[in-house]
Parts: sequence; structure tokens; C-alpha cells
Amino acid sequence: MANNNKHTIILMQASQSRATRTFMDYESISQAIDGICCLYERKLKELDPMNRDITYDIADLYNYIDGLGDMSALVYEQSIQAYLPYDRQWIKHRTFQHLKKLASAPR
Repeated sequence: MANNNKHTIILMQASQSRATRTFMDYESISQAIDGICCLYERKLKELDPMNRDITYDIADLYNYIDGLGDMSALVYEQSIQAYLPYDRQWIKHRTFQHLKKLASAPR
């Protein structure tokens, strides 16, 4: 998927406090989505350190994303040589597509 290999910056604010603002950058949209999933999985491990088998569904992940102070994405668009902004809803939509694709991939 050629259009997936776009440099992506995830802007995130964990709580309402501006001091929690941070960003992560990735070589592609799918790596960015994987990064968001890893953040959530790390949070689950913090909440239940004894649980070795972490499972969750898309609704849990959406609740995590919605529970953040803020989250958005900047995706580099080569044709205009600029970053285009995307909101939380776009991130959730891309996360669903990404996870659906992973689930249907041959193991």
C-alpha cells in the first residue's frame, strides 16, 4: 500500500494538563497505529502488572483514545510537501482498518 508509507507524527496529550503534551513520529501510518496500540498495551500492563495475557477489543482501544486529553496526527503528503492534520476520529478509523487487516492476514 504505497499511500501508507507516509511519515506520520502523532500529537498526544495524555490528560487535561498541557504538561502531558508529547509527540511520536513514525515512518508510516501503520507504524503510527502500531505505536498507539503499544501505548495502550503498556497502560494495560501498568494497571494489571500480574496479567501476562493482555487482550482487548476495538471498543476498549477507542475508549483509551477518547479518554486522552487530545490526540491528532500529522501525515506528510509528498504531492504538496506538507503535513496534513487529522483528528481523533480519523485515527480511530485508521486503527480499525489496520487491526482488521492484521486479523485477516495469514499467520
